[in-house]
Amino acid sequence: MDMKKLFLLAACVTGAIIVASAQETAHSTNSYTRSGDAFVEAANRTVNGVVSVKSFATPRQTSRRQYVDPLLEFFYGSPQRREQPQQSESRQIGLGSGVVIDPDGYIVTNNHVIADAEKLEVTLNDNRNYTATVIGADETTDLALIKIDAEDLHVIPMGNSENLQVGQWVLAVGNPFGFTSSVTAGIVSAKARNISMSTGMPAGGGIEAYIQHDAAVNQGNSGGALVNLDGELVGINTAIYSQTGTYAGCSFAIPVSIVEKIVKDLRAYGTVQRAYLGISYREVSPELMSSLNLTGPSSGIYVASVEERSAARAAGLEDGDIILSIDSHPTRNSAQLQEAIARLSPGNEVEIRYWRNGEEHSSMATLRNSRGDTAITRVADGNILGAKFSAVEPSLARRLEIKGGVQVSELSPEGRMAQAGVQPGFVIMVINNVRVNKPEEIETIAKAVSKANGFEKVLFISGLYPSGKAAYYAVPIEE
Repeated sequence: MDMKKLFLLAACVTGAIIVASAQETAHSTNSYTRSGDAFVEAANRTVNGVVSVKSFATPRQTSRRQYVDPLLEFFYGSPQRREQPQQSESRQIGLGSGVVIDPDGYIVTNNHVIADAEKLEVTLNDNRNYTATVIGADETTDLALIKIDAEDLHVIPMGNSENLQVGQWVLAVGNPFGFTSSVTAGIVSAKARNISMSTGMPAGGGIEAYIQHDAAVNQGNSGGALVNLDGELVGINTAIYSQTGTYAGCSFAIPVSIVEKIVKDLRAYGTVQRAYLGISYREVSPELMSSLNLTGPSSGIYVASVEERSAARAAGLEDGDIILSIDSHPTRNSAQLQEAIARLSPGNEVEIRYWRNGEEHSSMATLRNSRGDTAITRVADGNILGAKFSAVEPSLARRLEIKGGVQVSELSPEGRMAQAGVQPGFVIMVINNVRVNKPEEIETIAKAVSKANGFEKVLFISGLYPSGKAAYYAVPIEE
């Protein structure tokens, strides 16, 4: 049919088209109105529950924020480059967002929003300003819990990220570039997304099981809310994939199933009760199956090795098994495995379904912590260390022929230092290869060690007693 005939055919059925078009337009208008109303209602329910978080520190502490990965932007706020870094006054080093999750003032945000900050300023949507305190932070999931003393706070209720469907509408609420209470809309593009596996680039955290969506987010959206059309929190916006550092269609949020668990632990213990299965693994792929001459499922987690004193070994898992699910949560890839484990704590019992020798099997496993047991882990504070410190007297420094150090002035018998064998009067010279000269430096080092991933959380201390005797101690800062 040529174009002339096509136009003629269209003219012959004009009346029918007009009637059908009118009906379709009315239906589309009603659908759009309902959809638009849902967006408006969800925005109204959530915009007052998202806050602006500004971080402040002296310029010497802002150097870490000058690096911006050209491919994978992790929203380190809005770094402020200063021409006179030698000045000591506090400056703003970052800008992010946070979500009010409790009427008592608890706010969840990203760890990178509050990292290295000496002061945190929270601004509500009604322009009220408060100074926030850090309850706890977890670098592995890039989450942090902070608190303000305020009344009449708008709380965003927790939703269920596991019920999210690909293609479902979501809203991103935050403060991009400092534009307060901005709302953007998009759909869920994928679930359990592993950024580093997809891009080949290293990730900022250790757990990757993100919700991918296409609601526009930019610098300043870090720690903001991803909500469904019921106004429920389903994720915390954390990262974008971009070659320019600005939004390019791929945004990533930490699912609320992980957020709830991390927040609960930080609030109760100050640190995360992280569960481990105790395996090294690879994702099942056609290439892997071919190279190992295996037959079996086309997706899953191939167990390369099983660690000693691990939950996996106690459950009977062996090298070469393919894990199919944990507690009915499919483990088709590493992101799904990480999400399934990140929701759990040491001591939780889970069912593991796996493939071995052409058959599907199941076994129960009691998850353990990194030490191979199920005990509660706590980060030590000054009370747990059980010590008070003071500057070294000049006369003692001259006698010991030292230029600095920090002296232990008091010890509690129940404290970690006393239990490690430290005696009153001990002059601490070095902690973890770092020279110390001020009492507050001990707390700074202890906090840094407590946040470190992949290392034993211990203070290795060396120094002198007033008699001149040298001594060395290992003081754990976790229970």
